[in-house]
Amino acid sequence: MPKRPRKMTPDPIFQQRIFLLSPANCGGPRARLMTSPNGAFQLARQLQSREGAPLGDVFSFVSGLYFRGKLAYARRFARPPEPDDPVVAGGVLVITPNAGLRAADTPVTLKSFAGFAATDINLTNAAYRRPLEQAARAVLEAIGPDCEVVLLGSIASGKYVDPLLPIFGSRLVFPVHFVGRGDMSRGGLMLRCVTAGVELEYVPLKGASRHGQRPPKLEPVRTTKTTMISKVTKRKT
Repeated sequence: MPKRPRKMTPDPIFQQRIFLLSPANCGGPRARLMTSPNGAFQLARQLQSREGAPLGDVFSFVSGLYFRGKLAYARRFARPPEPDDPVVAGGVLVITPNAGLRAADTPVTLKSFAGFAATDINLTNAAYRRPLEQAARAVLEAIGPDCEVVLLGSIASGKYVDPLLPIFGSRLVFPVHFVGRGDMSRGGLMLRCVTAGVELEYVPLKGASRHGQRPPKLEPVRTTKTTMISKVTKRKT
């Protein structure tokens, strides 16, 4: 029988927790709106300025619900060992296509965003993999031995798992309720968790089943906070 996930309470071994967020698609139609010379909305103008725009805001716009859910969830539940350490960045780090891990409030310019769009997120691409592995090693050294690392991103393929798992080992975990769920469903689930103040269950990526049956659709947000989360996270015994 498969192992049952931990209860929805922090593991006493890992009172400290940081999050790694997978990147947004920087080559889609919403990304083109951001980079268009005719972009009239504030975030596009900010991206195209000399100062740039916050990475988290840019990725939230080009990705929509999924990244917005990841960012809100990570900010709500991060418990980094040293919140002021710039390497740990408050416990919320974003995987980028060619710059490793970056804090969500890192300024992104039009030039750097164009570099993201031009970089293939592929395990054979050193421009993607090498900076990510270097940054992950620096994070590992900064967080010490008692901090859990939660990956909020695709776990079905190896594009994030393969570079990160050898570095973080058994401390690299993911929300078990991501299995079988699409991007929009994951984003909606995480926003519901933020509203309810309830953290999802995590399981180690090492040896985990990363594929599964698609769960039922999320119910409309009209129930109480407790009922809302218990329904989407309920597991058969």
